[in-house]
Amino acid sequence: MSWFPPLDLASWPTTAESAMALQDELRPLVTPVTPPGTRFRTMAGLDSAYDDTGAVATAVVVLAADTLRPVASAVAHGVADFPYVPGLLAFREIPATLAALEKLDSAPDLLVCDGQGLAHPRRFGLACHLGLLTGVPTIGVAKTVWGDYAEPGPQRGAATDITIGGAVVGRALRTRTGVKPVFVSVGHRIDLDTACAQVLALTPRYRLPETTRHADHLCRAALRTATGNYSGSTP
Repeated sequence: MSWFPPLDLASWPTTAESAMALQDELRPLVTPVTPPGTRFRTMAGLDSAYDDTGAVATAVVVLAADTLRPVASAVAHGVADFPYVPGLLAFREIPATLAALEKLDSAPDLLVCDGQGLAHPRRFGLACHLGLLTGVPTIGVAKTVWGDYAEPGPQRGAATDITIGGAVVGRALRTRTGVKPVFVSVGHRIDLDTACAQVLALTPRYRLPETTRHADHLCRAALRTATGNYSGSTP
């Protein structure tokens, strides 16, 4: 039995208009607060890879917080029926992502998405949507930014706010000294300070979190094995 409610694919949006309407409907449900007593003993990275036909392989890799070593993983394959539209990545990725998560025996303590949370044009990116569907604390760690920010200082741990319309929606965080920052935003059931602390804990050696690095490697390998002609697209 799954540890989260099943996705109702029959009512899943098929157009950009219906997808944006659902984002607007769900946005008020996001909770940018870490529940008291929360402990992050396991963190899961999530990533998807596509080929030119729309075939998708989504990987989830769970790491132990104390060692950053994998303790579980799963892959799901599918076809991305929803087109690639900036700001609507969730509707392309969530069906296969939930299928991969469903293969885990239990819920990780934290989900780390390769995408946006509140730092999103409608304040409801992939991390927010996935957090609401699973009920698990979720953060977005993106390589590019939605919004405005000042460049943080050059040292690891330096950070500046990301704003949209004057509201703080995330943080540009330097995870490696002298390397460009990543862009962290809350997805659900976690606050921004805690999210950034977890990202720093997941980046002892590289710019991107170990969760993302493991999931990226696994989804690419899985798609290559399944299709034999993986072109490297990860929209």
